[in-house]
Amino acid sequence: MSSAIWRQHFTFNKYSQIAARALRQSLNEAERVQAERRGLTVVRYQSWEDGKGGEQVYLNPPEQKKDVTKSAAV
Repeated sequence: MSSAIWRQHFTFNKYSQIAARALRQSLNEAERVQAERRGLTVVRYQSWEDGKGGEQVYLNPPEQKKDVTKSAAV
């Protein structure tokens, strides 16, 4: 048997996606949430006309981080 028998059934991208999902599911809760956040991507596109770029549009806008200012006063 060949070690690459999975190639008959799906692509390497699909194989790596399955392996990554299995790894994330095996992590404990705090580490799993951090790993899932790293997996998110931000996609944007830009229309070009006459050699000039237009406005960039987000397909999946990034999450806005909330700035929490901590003070010493209680």
